[in-house]
Amino acid sequence: MTATAPAPVPPTSTKRVLLAAPRGYCAGVDRAVVAVEKALENYGAPVYVRKEIVHNKHVVETLRERGAIFVEEADEVPRGARVVFSAHGVSPAVRESAASRDLQTIDATCPLVTKVHKEAVRFAKADKTILLIGHDGHEEVEGTAGEAPEHTIVVNSPEEADVVEVPDPDNVVWLSQTTLSVDETMETVRRLRERFPNLADPPSDDICYATQNRQVAVKKLSPECDLVIVVGSANSSNSVRLVEVALDAGARTSYRVDRAAELQDSWFEGVTTVGVTSGASVPEILVDDVLRQLAERGYGEPEEVRTATEDLVFSLPRELRPPRDARQLPIQPA
Repeated sequence: MTATAPAPVPPTSTKRVLLAAPRGYCAGVDRAVVAVEKALENYGAPVYVRKEIVHNKHVVETLRERGAIFVEEADEVPRGARVVFSAHGVSPAVRESAASRDLQTIDATCPLVTKVHKEAVRFAKADKTILLIGHDGHEEVEGTAGEAPEHTIVVNSPEEADVVEVPDPDNVVWLSQTTLSVDETMETVRRLRERFPNLADPPSDDICYATQNRQVAVKKLSPECDLVIVVGSANSSNSVRLVEVALDAGARTSYRVDRAAELQDSWFEGVTTVGVTSGASVPEILVDDVLRQLAERGYGEPEEVRTATEDLVFSLPRELRPPRDARQLPIQPA
């Protein structure tokens, strides 16, 4: 009897997708976006927003379509109108400008950014020089430095740590922008401490939990990846950092895109494993679009690489919360 060879089994796809978790919206971004949505719902359009509420093109475009008007400064808002301050925070000078125009303000500053502002005020009162690790021109850095401009020096990089000069080397403290690379920030601190051994630390880590969690997840998946795609806008500091973190952690290549339409065929030549993540201001719908594009290119179902679970929720700005005494009274019988 002649044995019959078994029918060949179709090969399974070896093209993999590793999906980072956590990714996308953090609690501070969610709070800020909902604040604008709630303001539009409560008061109707237009609602003015100083700067981009969060650094994401899709979010800004969507809110603009619903009636939000984005301005650069408070003096562009009509007198007496309503304005939302973005998640990145504002300086006292901006608040004063808004008050001088009788603007009705809604403060959507991330509570973790507010914490850094309070630290800056406290250290300035103690007459310390504040070395603020961050990027000149970023709204968050402008807001934090604005709390104590005469006491603050911005340090943009580890290289600047080697040359920065302070009035009293024994009376310095460091703070940081919340969305930086953890590794680069710690390298900057290390170099600062070499020059200023008595450099004081902030009472708690300034880099936000979401930024750290997203970087840890990317570090975990990157060594297996030929390509890591980061969904996020160019002006999103934490999204840009994720590309750097992926490359430093072993990814062969990494690119940032605002949306799936920006993916380029040349990126996928010879690529077996793709990692996907998104910055803290990116809605999940944009990640879903990228995953669909990858499926069309023959990549398999995403395999989640989870390094943390986030359950932090921030309450809405107080201007949008119902009054504490606004209770539903029982209807009395006639």
